[in-house]
Amino acid sequence: MSLTLALGLVLATTGADTAAIECRACPGWNEPQAPFRLHGDSWYVGTRGLSAVLVATSDGLVLIDGGLPQSAPLIAANVEALGFDMAQVRYLLNSHAHFDHAGGLAALQRMSGAPVLATAAGAEALRRGSTTHDDPQAGFGDEVNGYPPVREVQVVADGHTLMLGGTTFTMLASPGHTPGGSTWSWRSCAGDDCRDLVYADSLTAVSAPGFRFTDEPARIETFRATIARVAALPCDLLVSAHPGFSGLFGKLAEREADPSRNALLDANACVAYAEGGEAWLSRRVAEEAGSGD
Repeated sequence: MSLTLALGLVLATTGADTAAIECRACPGWNEPQAPFRLHGDSWYVGTRGLSAVLVATSDGLVLIDGGLPQSAPLIAANVEALGFDMAQVRYLLNSHAHFDHAGGLAALQRMSGAPVLATAAGAEALRRGSTTHDDPQAGFGDEVNGYPPVREVQVVADGHTLMLGGTTFTMLASPGHTPGGSTWSWRSCAGDDCRDLVYADSLTAVSAPGFRFTDEPARIETFRATIARVAALPCDLLVSAHPGFSGLFGKLAEREADPSRNALLDANACVAYAEGGEAWLSRRVAEEAGSGD
């Protein structure tokens, strides 16, 4: 697709549900990124700082995550640049219902007509267009956390499988960073070379001021169980909701430097990602214990 056509698509896909959210990190998160193949019929179509993945099947497309509201036109342009059409998207999946990963879903749903699949807690947040009261970041308030609400959300349970065109997507409920997070996995084949791909939810213990994970020991246990389950997934290639936390672009640079191998393939990626999440949570728990608040 030419730059002129891509820019035309961006203009055609803008609307009230793509109005920009302003935040300190937002410009970097929303820096454009050219789409690239992950493996087989799975493609990265997100921005430089917020992941989105497109999986092409014989019966339509699956799109995972929507970035910020202002990311939606960029994601749609990347889908079209690969030769696909947003009208081919059959399902929208979400890692977690914060404005930087779910903010663009309303616009992407408008463009595609596809339902969003989420956990019950995730669906509650998506429908209201903000965090639920039990989210660690709820204390920032709806003025900070708000984004365009999503109209059509289908609730799916932990372990749910979505089958489309011979590809099976499995949802792993991932409570911790948010109450309703989810991690998605599937197999993607390049000829006879089939690999297990994982789109992992955030595993960072981040909160609004005043929130304490240690006030609810069960929450910490749940978070650690999520981290352990992500580590145990069959995982040849990992994309995390924030690509930087899984070193995605460093691996992409390695692949570009040596096209004979796909450096994105890393059998230890999910384990390393989980170890980073556990280290973050352990630091947070120690900090709270040491503060005496």
